[in-house]
Amino acid sequence: MLDLYGRMVAAGHWRDYGVSFHPEVAIFAAFRRATERPEVRIEKRPQLRLKQGAFALVSEHGAVLKRGHDLHGVLAPLERRLMRLVGQ
Repeated sequence: MLDLYGRMVAAGHWRDYGVSFHPEVAIFAAFRRATERPEVRIEKRPQLRLKQGAFALVSEHGAVLKRGHDLHGVLAPLERRLMRLVGQ
């Protein structure tokens, strides 16, 4: 996650991040600016690991964009966006 964050910062898209730990969920949030809501959140909910997958990519508005068992697969939409940012 931090590797992706570093590349998004280098591309000029993200500027800040936050990490939050709760008993039922761990959250990594990426911000365009520190004063806004996070653009994306990557959540890990271990109790969902046998159902939908422990990892989820959540949008700024709370919609689940991708869910899965593998973190690399959940981060794939962000990787594709990074390729477009670098290619421009």
